[in-house]
Amino acid sequence: MKTIFDRSTRDELATRIGALSEKSERQWGKMNVYQMAKHCTLWDEMILSGQERKRLFIGRLFGKMALRRVLKDDAPLKHSTPTLPELVIKGDGDIVAEKNKWIGLIGQYEYFTRPQIAHPFFGKMTREQVGQLAYKHIDHHLRQFNS
Repeated sequence: MKTIFDRSTRDELATRIGALSEKSERQWGKMNVYQMAKHCTLWDEMILSGQERKRLFIGRLFGKMALRRVLKDDAPLKHSTPTLPELVIKGDGDIVAEKNKWIGLIGQYEYFTRPQIAHPFFGKMTREQVGQLAYKHIDHHLRQFNS
């Protein structure tokens, strides 16, 4: 399974992000391309920071089961998968600046050394799970805009 910790995978993702433009058309969901890029930069900052976040009640009930289902194979994430409320983006912004920031964050995964993190929905995740989920999350949103 692909992981964000693999250099060639990070390079592939950076190339796909670079191909995004304001003219990129979404295939599903409600976000425009800027909102998607901003959502992804916030998600990557959350993962890379390692900062503890309050665990969602629904995640306490179903998080581990959902994580196993998401990471069981190479299948992409399902369309319109729910997101954390704090990662819902409104409005517009500078897509070029957001893409550059996002590519920089992807590069920071090279230095990710924590053995585990606590995700607000999925709970405690191993480094391996983080790498696979980070890849799947980014891939999901790039597919959303045909990139």
